[in-house]
Amino acid sequence: MKQPLIVANWKCNPTTLAEAQKLLKTIEKGVKNIKKVEVVICPPFVYLSGFRFRASGFRLGAQDCFWEEKGAFTGEISAKMLKGLGCKYVIIGHSERKGHLKETNEMIAKKMKAAIAAGLKPIFCIGETQKEKREGQGLRTLNSQISKGLKDIKEKEARNIIIAYEPVWAIGTGKPCEVDTTLTKSLIIRQVLKKRYSLSLSRKTRILYGGSVTSQNALKYIRGAKMNGLLVGGASLKAQEFSKIVKEVSKS
Repeated sequence: MKQPLIVANWKCNPTTLAEAQKLLKTIEKGVKNIKKVEVVICPPFVYLSGFRFRASGFRLGAQDCFWEEKGAFTGEISAKMLKGLGCKYVIIGHSERKGHLKETNEMIAKKMKAAIAAGLKPIFCIGETQKEKREGQGLRTLNSQISKGLKDIKEKEARNIIIAYEPVWAIGTGKPCEVDTTLTKSLIIRQVLKKRYSLSLSRKTRILYGGSVTSQNALKYIRGAKMNGLLVGGASLKAQEFSKIVKEVSKS
């Protein structure tokens, strides 16, 4: 398996380019000389062109993309545009887009195809809500999201996909998913991939955990839950805390 992948999702933060560059510089300084972890920074679209990672070796990622390459789609950003800006990864299907912007599984499937066609590596987010968890529908939800999100994607294309398990009820709540439960979910995800594609692909696919990640629990998800990395939200906006997360994961 490849190096652990740590993805910083800055969401709609910070509010100025100067603040964003300062945050990036502080993080780069904080994890200087750490080579055992691949770090991806996903800032807002407007900051992408101002980020260049020469010394740190960080990768650039985007928080979303549109499913068409170009056209009369006001406000949208295509995967090809992101590739041209130097992005290697793109987050697709985050629960906040599903919740706030009513993004559907069908829309996500089209974005996945577009990202792969443009040469980007999609970070495909899946996860159950508190209601689905309470009603015992969590596994059905994951199965449905994977099946619909990967619709029409062949195995050769699926090799570049990273899956991020982010239980919606854990995001920003300070109540992360239990390590044992996360391990179970990752095994289920691999079983779904095995059934849909092959044992080889299910074993090689990187699966990340996201949802109230901290420097105190980061390594537990890598070692205990056998995750291949982390998708970090709020903690990625705190340079010292995010640096600690990267350092902890490097111990794996």
